[in-house]
Amino acid sequence: MMEYLNANPEVLAVVIFFARIIDVSLGTVRSILVFRGYRTLSAIIGFIEVLIWIVAAGQVVKNLSHWYLAVSYAGGFAAGNVVGIYFESKLAIGNAMVRIVSEDLNIKLTKILREKGYIVTELTGKGHKEVPVEIVLIAEKRRNIPALLKIVEEVDPNAFYTVEDVRSLRSVHFKPNETKFLSNWAKKK
Repeated sequence: MMEYLNANPEVLAVVIFFARIIDVSLGTVRSILVFRGYRTLSAIIGFIEVLIWIVAAGQVVKNLSHWYLAVSYAGGFAAGNVVGIYFESKLAIGNAMVRIVSEDLNIKLTKILREKGYIVTELTGKGHKEVPVEIVLIAEKRRNIPALLKIVEEVDPNAFYTVEDVRSLRSVHFKPNETKFLSNWAKKK
């Protein structure tokens, strides 16, 4: 196969372009997984990424007389960033913290979100010009965020919200019978 590609550098340019898309896309996903703490998966992806990179870069260096191979290499790099970000957004690995601020206290956004199955923390506060606001905090899987935001926008189109990535998440839920145990435990300390 390499003999064929070396004899047809135009075909080699296309192969290099797509190889770079794959390796840079893998690199983008790997970087995000490293940030989120997925060590083993990051290592496996990194191995494949570098293997592809070595082969593609080697072909460009070996054939420097064909300038379009370098252009193909650079173009694949640029396209790989876009593809990698798109691919990672579709995977939506990890968790996020959604903060919602609603000035319409009559809606009771938290009640609606709880009815939809979301675990909600509700705070009261003061917004712009001392206006009373409802502050809603929800820790949720990233892949579920679009559906959550759609509900928020339907219920309160004027709500302000932010979404932030969460590296680690510890979920604690108190059941009615656990509350007594915890209050007794707190008294002993």
